[in-house]
Amino acid sequence: MLDTFDPVMLARIQFAFTVAFHFIFPSFTIGLASFLAVLNGMWLWTRDDAYLQLWKFWVKIFAVAFAMGVVSGITMSYQFGTNWAVFSDKTGPVLGPLMAYEVLTAFFLEAGFLGIMLFGRERVGDTLHMIACLMVAVGTAISASWILSVNSWMHTPAGYSIAENGQFVPEDWWAIIFNPSFLPRFAHTLTAAYLTTAFIVGGVGAYHLLKGRAGNKSVVTMFSMAMWMAALVAPVQIFLGDAHGLNTLEHQPMKIAAMEGHYPDYPDGAPLFLFGIPNEAEERIDYAVQIPKLSSLILKHDLDAPLDGLAAIPREDRPPVAIPFFAFRVMVGIGFLMLGIGLWSVWARWRGRLYTSRPLLRAALLMSPAGIVAVIAGWMTTEVGRQPYTVYGLLRTAESASPIAAPAVGASLIAFIVIYFIVFGAGVFYILRLMGHAPTPLEKGVSKEDGPIRTSGITPAAQIAGPGALPAE
Repeated sequence: MLDTFDPVMLARIQFAFTVAFHFIFPSFTIGLASFLAVLNGMWLWTRDDAYLQLWKFWVKIFAVAFAMGVVSGITMSYQFGTNWAVFSDKTGPVLGPLMAYEVLTAFFLEAGFLGIMLFGRERVGDTLHMIACLMVAVGTAISASWILSVNSWMHTPAGYSIAENGQFVPEDWWAIIFNPSFLPRFAHTLTAAYLTTAFIVGGVGAYHLLKGRAGNKSVVTMFSMAMWMAALVAPVQIFLGDAHGLNTLEHQPMKIAAMEGHYPDYPDGAPLFLFGIPNEAEERIDYAVQIPKLSSLILKHDLDAPLDGLAAIPREDRPPVAIPFFAFRVMVGIGFLMLGIGLWSVWARWRGRLYTSRPLLRAALLMSPAGIVAVIAGWMTTEVGRQPYTVYGLLRTAESASPIAAPAVGASLIAFIVIYFIVFGAGVFYILRLMGHAPTPLEKGVSKEDGPIRTSGITPAAQIAGPGALPAE
């Protein structure tokens, strides 16, 4: 039966599934590593037990998520050799060294300091332990920078020449690394990771507050820090998203046309389709809800600015429209919901109801996975919008795949789906179990053996009661 499927499409689905599953974890751990560094720094500065308790609570979750991110990332590397051997051969001279630099600079940095961060607090002293926390946070950001440099080069290739055998040969490494879309993409992705973490942390804090744990200072601190992050970073992310969109319009106008659902050219200003259903056969947006000329205002800051559509481009050279069109609206919609939650939290804080407003707490809990959904939607937008190319405008996807039969690709795809949902499903379930226990000094895994835990302000009854107890005010 698998013989009837297109092996290239199956290989694309397999890579999309594994990369989407993988990026769930880095999009969380990149921000969480920085959050842990901040918590550790705040504890060293203030010696407030709430920060240490939060650090001990979140570091276990970080360790599990980090491990799952590493394991899920390994399988993608193998696919470059199994399903995308032609792509690897042609782009290897450019992309291979960048991937190696990621391992040599970032992964070794993270791995070298991770053990000290997790287990070395009472063995190396406060200063070196703080440095380890910072190095892990910096390492995650450096790792993201190399990966995004590779991905951005595939969208906006620069600094290369093409040899007689069809290989891309590096000519200017600075131009390759800092290709035209790298900086906007890196800033947008890194900020998305911070927002993802903020809303997960905020959702966990909201859950415990809804459970009546407002007397737990660690829970209150967790929710407060997350809401500050949402309020401050969500507007920045919208600004960065706009900058990334302008960069994409300059270098990949076909992708923008697909995202916006623009089939015809608009010489006097293009509408913004708030909603609709792309009709590929008729080259129009059915059931369109639109605002005239707003797309031109957003993309070119001029109501009457012309925008090109897809109609003049041969069908075989166009990206598919439906996936970028809908995924882009999911991403943007979630971004504005995040902004709304951030502003709502500021208003509730000003009114003195940040920790008692149940509608806000329920909304924060509901939005806790929103960052992950937005990140996946964003990657779907940018990657499907690059089609039909792996290297934009130069190397087609159909020419990048290995000469492998559909049954082999389909069988490995089924195996990936089954194994991923079993293994990583169990890991996610364990993380959720960890999140369900409020941070307390006597939480399982947090003991006197981990180092001195100051319990001032916590009654003996609360210490005996364990995870469900609330410290005295």
